[in-house]
Amino acid sequence: MGQAALVDNDAPVVRVQALVKRYRKQMAVDGASFSIGRGEIYGLIGPDGAGKSSLMKAIAGVLSFEGGMLHVLGEKIDSEAAAERVKGRLGFMPQGLGLNLYPELSVEENVDFFAQLRDVPPEELARRKHKLLAMTRLGNFRDRPMKHLSGGMKQKLGLVCTLIHEPELIILDEPTTGVDPVSRRDFWMILTQLLRERDVTALVSTAYMDEAARFHRLSLMFDGRVLIEGEPDVILREVPGTLVELVAESQVEALLRLETRFPQAEAVGPKLRVFVPGAVPQVARAQVEAQLEGLMVNEMQAVAPELEDAFIALLQRRQPAGQDDAQKSRLWLDGDPPKGDGDAIAARELSRDFDHFRAVDRVSFEVRQGEIFGLLGANGAGKTTAIKMLTGILPPTGGAGTVAGADMRHASQAIKERIGYVSQAFSLYQDMTVTENLRLFARIYGVPNSRLAERIGRVVALAGLSGVTTQLVSKLPMGIRQRLALAGALVHGPRVLFLDEPTSGVDPIGRRRFWEILVHLARVEQVAILITTHYMNEAEHCDHLALMHAGRVIADDTPAALKAALQQEAGQVLDIAAEPVLPALEALEQAGFADAAMFGKRIHLLARDITAAEARIRTLFAERGIQLLDIALRTPTLEDVFVYRILQQEQQEASA
Repeated sequence: MGQAALVDNDAPVVRVQALVKRYRKQMAVDGASFSIGRGEIYGLIGPDGAGKSSLMKAIAGVLSFEGGMLHVLGEKIDSEAAAERVKGRLGFMPQGLGLNLYPELSVEENVDFFAQLRDVPPEELARRKHKLLAMTRLGNFRDRPMKHLSGGMKQKLGLVCTLIHEPELIILDEPTTGVDPVSRRDFWMILTQLLRERDVTALVSTAYMDEAARFHRLSLMFDGRVLIEGEPDVILREVPGTLVELVAESQVEALLRLETRFPQAEAVGPKLRVFVPGAVPQVARAQVEAQLEGLMVNEMQAVAPELEDAFIALLQRRQPAGQDDAQKSRLWLDGDPPKGDGDAIAARELSRDFDHFRAVDRVSFEVRQGEIFGLLGANGAGKTTAIKMLTGILPPTGGAGTVAGADMRHASQAIKERIGYVSQAFSLYQDMTVTENLRLFARIYGVPNSRLAERIGRVVALAGLSGVTTQLVSKLPMGIRQRLALAGALVHGPRVLFLDEPTSGVDPIGRRRFWEILVHLARVEQVAILITTHYMNEAEHCDHLALMHAGRVIADDTPAALKAALQQEAGQVLDIAAEPVLPALEALEQAGFADAAMFGKRIHLLARDITAAEARIRTLFAERGIQLLDIALRTPTLEDVFVYRILQQEQQEASA
């Protein structure tokens, strides 16, 4: 008790100084330094293998280190005994869905087990458990075995078990990877509430760049080092430049021209996005226009870059484009690609029952050749089950469908020969090399021996794998493994490609390279692509989206139309900066702005009548002595669409 009373609230909760961690000859953390203040949500961002997990394990006291100094909660961590002295005051949640949980135990049994491990008094346990299960919306699932929970529910249960002893410091390693946007929103609301109520300090790593804006401060790591550290806005200013967005009638040719001059040029749905480093808006537009001279260009606008653009620019300085760059060669050299004027996939009233549970309920949609079609939905919405029916893996309970010209009920073998499929679970053999995996895929798909080398050569070039063909899969970073999985699905030249969360856990550079390949396949090769994803920024790449909930399609349109419908129905997003921010959030919630949420040091909420909402907010803050620093309009994102539609559906079901 005496030690707790002497805690200095101004002292850093975590102080890392020139920390070094090696695994034999491999350097994992190379002189990292930063500090975390009390009540901060601090972020670690970086590509696979940057050293984030090793650093977090060292701070959590579960991994030794070879050099530097580390102070946690006022204790110098220089021995196992010192680490043990602070472990009771912190909570650590490792990377991976539910890896700190026990599959056979129920939700409540998992919580009780962790409470016993942490010596939580029985009279306290009931109160804390009730509160945490209510916050995570797991109260109705107390008796469900952990193994039967969706990915998002597993992560929220993992968080409850991490928080049950009310730690002062929580360390969360990619807690939202593989989790749907509604569960991610719940996760951030929980963190905000803990910050407000108990001044908890959090160290969080993430692969989602849109989450980086929610951190108070963050470090960008690469190759074991901290490249840059500070508030999100400060980091953005460190990478000056302008983002130019445009629509070109000949998108493929325009993209090829832009890529010759600008390292960050990409196709996102119908738009092209170009980051022009070091240029003010007027100069950036002029440079892009000069590169596209002679092409018809519409809707060009210069906007402020996002954090992902800044991070990728910083990473590319250290990791320049090189030998693993994809060569966008033709896959179908033995004939013309399929024409883009027919349906490649057609689902008609598809249903699938498991015992007394209906996983997919009369789902219908169409995907045309050359189209990128996104199937979105919360964990457990039925997306993977729908894909398994269309690919011939599962027979439907009802309905019909065609894939690549074959009837899914009667021609499952023909479908399997005409499609490529990258599943959620890894389909690669870890103890085989890249070439050995591709050779195995080619033989499974029936590629003749006479064409084996040619086909493997093409997908190696397309996926940018030429520098790693002799390496074991187990030694490859996540992003390269996913490109290998894609290459394996393409080795037989399919007309239709199914991708089930293919970039989950992949870093931003890896995701961009993956999408460069997909855009080429759709726009140039006219391959039909059906993809599921929890990255709403990725969903922007899709030409068409279907949003699933509880086995049904509840929205089906283009990304632009879905956002326009949200604006018409629910209003615009107000982006608010206020000081102090936590009382401001509480005031907004109490005033009836139910969807108000923290984004770093700012607050976002939806408002139909902007003028009335702004006047109400100004009056509310003035009455409570809260300083309004800034209030601005922001166009709704696909994440706003997703969260609004799913919560709307849940409310309708609850009131039915």
